[in-house]
Amino acid sequence: MSLHIQNLTLKYPGSSNFVFQDLSFELKEPGFNSLFGPSGVGKTSLAKILTGDIRHFSGEVDHEGMKTSLYSYNTERLPGWSGVGKHLEKITPAGRQERREELISIFGLEDSLRQRFSQLSLGQQNRVNLLRYLFQDFDLLIMDESLANVDELTREKIILRIKTLYPQRHFLYISHNVVEVSKFCREIVVLRGAERHPQTIVIRGQDARIDREINKGRLDQTMLEIVNASS
Repeated sequence: MSLHIQNLTLKYPGSSNFVFQDLSFELKEPGFNSLFGPSGVGKTSLAKILTGDIRHFSGEVDHEGMKTSLYSYNTERLPGWSGVGKHLEKITPAGRQERREELISIFGLEDSLRQRFSQLSLGQQNRVNLLRYLFQDFDLLIMDESLANVDELTREKIILRIKTLYPQRHFLYISHNVVEVSKFCREIVVLRGAERHPQTIVIRGQDARIDREINKGRLDQTMLEIVNASS
């Protein structure tokens, strides 16, 4: 499975400015990759193009071998009255109960199951939102600031375990945390804006895993490359 973008052009109706103009890049292998760039550069717009929520664009978007693309974002909310445990049970496909329980433990949500969604902290709400998508069938999962308001150690644990549990799936992690994307992502697609040439620079990340140590010098170099590409 691979993701291929060729000459993608997008302009919103009524706007004189392009969001993308002949944007091209490719992600060839499954894994944990990132869309990175400043606010307003088009990360969320690109995510919605990839999931089919935006269709008024020109160019080629080829999800080779991918049937299902899902989009998780940090402001997504369940009804406040919804009971967390009952909701998760209801949406779990047949045969996925064991995986659900495993993910609940990884996400540290055991004590939240008897609460209503409105009673959870923002970090807990974001974890529940992301958790729901991991039960489903997907080839590509876009995580748009999905772990915002979650403490660093818990985010790291979740990311590492996701990479272990889903090695043949594509993930696109949208985050402003340069350390995190440098450390955990295989490739970082830096979006620079339609007026910049090139519009994207793809940087190789350190792709940290549970069984792979990270070289601090290489991590620092990756972060520097991302900062330079973004400036």
